Amino acid sequence: MESKRQQKFAGVIQEDLAAIFQREGMNYLPNTMVTITKVRVTPDLAIARIFLSFFNMANTALALQTIKSHASEIRYKLGGRIKDQVRIIPQLEFFIDDTSEYVERMDKIFDKINKEERQPDIE
Repeated sequence: MESKRQQKFAGVIQEDLAAIFQREGMNYLPNTMVTITKVRVTPDLAIARIFLSFFNMANTALALQTIKSHASEIRYKLGGRIKDQVRIIPQLEFFIDDTSEYVERMDKIFDKINKEERQPDIE
């Protein structure tokens, strides 16, 4: 259970990282839109776990690796934006958010179930 402080700090990080990726995301991943779906912060506010979703990118593992390789640069830019609001700039850990893939898989399963003919109950 996250505290209000953690949630508020995560929201600030999410907004600022979204702006960074919107303006400078093309430098890291050309022709790819990066969305920050969720941010979780540790209780001491030292580590931020950022969940990303990639659109128009076939190889999400490669995209994540590219973002991870630029993590220190992204952290520096984030620090420039939030330096007046926090004491320390958190370390950034990036993960793939596979929620949309999970939803698509579940939709296919439900469609398959609905298409199967119902067998009459035998009593």
